[in-house]
Amino acid sequence: MISYAIYIVDDEQSIREGIRMSLETSYQVKTFSSGEAALESLEHDAPDLVLLDVGLPGINGIETLQKIKKLYPTLLVIMITAFEDIKTVVSAMKCGAYDYVVKPLQMDSLEVSIRNALDTIRLRKEVHTIQERFLKENLPCFIGESDVIQDVMEFVSKLAESPDTPILILGETGTGKELIASAIHYRSPNFKGPLITVNCAAIPKDLIESELFGYEKGAFSGAHTSGKKGLIEEAKNGTLFLDEVGDLSLEAQAKLLRFLEEDEYYRVGGTKKHSIKTRVVSATNKDLESMVENGNFRKDLYFRLGVIKVEVPSLNERRDDIIPIAKHFLVEFNKRFGKDFTGIAPETESALKEFHWIGNVRELRNLIERGVLTGKGPELTLRDLGLEGADNGERKKQVQDNGGFPPIPSTGVDLSSLQQSFEKYYIEEALKMSDGNESSAARLLHMNHHTFRYRRKKLDHS
Repeated sequence: MISYAIYIVDDEQSIREGIRMSLETSYQVKTFSSGEAALESLEHDAPDLVLLDVGLPGINGIETLQKIKKLYPTLLVIMITAFEDIKTVVSAMKCGAYDYVVKPLQMDSLEVSIRNALDTIRLRKEVHTIQERFLKENLPCFIGESDVIQDVMEFVSKLAESPDTPILILGETGTGKELIASAIHYRSPNFKGPLITVNCAAIPKDLIESELFGYEKGAFSGAHTSGKKGLIEEAKNGTLFLDEVGDLSLEAQAKLLRFLEEDEYYRVGGTKKHSIKTRVVSATNKDLESMVENGNFRKDLYFRLGVIKVEVPSLNERRDDIIPIAKHFLVEFNKRFGKDFTGIAPETESALKEFHWIGNVRELRNLIERGVLTGKGPELTLRDLGLEGADNGERKKQVQDNGGFPPIPSTGVDLSSLQQSFEKYYIEEALKMSDGNESSAARLLHMNHHTFRYRRKKLDHS
């Protein structure tokens, strides 16, 4: 259950104690007789809400408000004033007060104002509570409450203890395989070393060997005169994550197998043997066993990569996690788009839990992004997601037939903002897949390097 902390700052003891007695059954309450005392406590124990009297001795309420907002810009403050002086009220609101109440206080009215204020941060606190638990366990932003994902997390915790055993992560597209790889790295003895991610599908087949193993000067036309370290060498004493490992060419597979067996390799065009230690974690959404049978993936490499296998369940197999994950993304896109959604409407939660997720967590993320971008709030509705008026079967078909895009809601959409959002998303995704290499990212998006760079800079300054 989420708890809230409230400061009461008023120089009149009868008012402080009266408010405290009314609120302490529902909230954690601290009282202060001056702005100075409240500010001193706030520096090491910030509350969620401050009830602040305007007419304080020493520094007055407006000055205290200004200092509070300087320390904690998002902290909510409700001002208490002896009379409804418009000038004072306007000054307080300009300084960032959430609301104001007038003495003599009516507790019913004050409690309504408090509930409204706290409701604006309820979603943020709820998500933070979930995130805090998993971040403490070194499972970065991998939100999961279901039994099936808890089993995976427990397994990950155990197998991460080995510093060098190869691990193969299996799962559908969008299930969070990269997050599992990150969790393995940060829970392992190698956590002080680098985590190097390689998207094997994003690197052209004729460059994959030089990217993985590096090359010597003059190894091929266009090679740097000083040669180049490979990504395997960059991952020394850390973790090498080979995403989409099923896309490796047979030639690259052979070299990778030699490295896994001997911890040794040669740079392209080189004769010097290099030896390093790194943990290799790989992932794929492909059926490697079928690829082995068809001769498209080496059997010996498959067994070497998959000494330990981790199977990540699809979102359809962990429906208890759908709403916590959706709320996590709601907070993320609230911040990105400057929106103030307070939560997800009950009927929308029900629809999301029943939805058939083809793209898993990635599809859910995209749906919430579009909803926040086009919706007005305060709660995320079926209309925001383009799912209003359709039963579960129709909703599945609508989104599937539209390639994952929801239909236009009756309120319409801001197409310009959507286009900008989608373009920015795919540019960022392409850069992630290419490890920041603009040329490779441009190829993924079927555009030339100059066009890619122009659009990226334009979006960065928009």
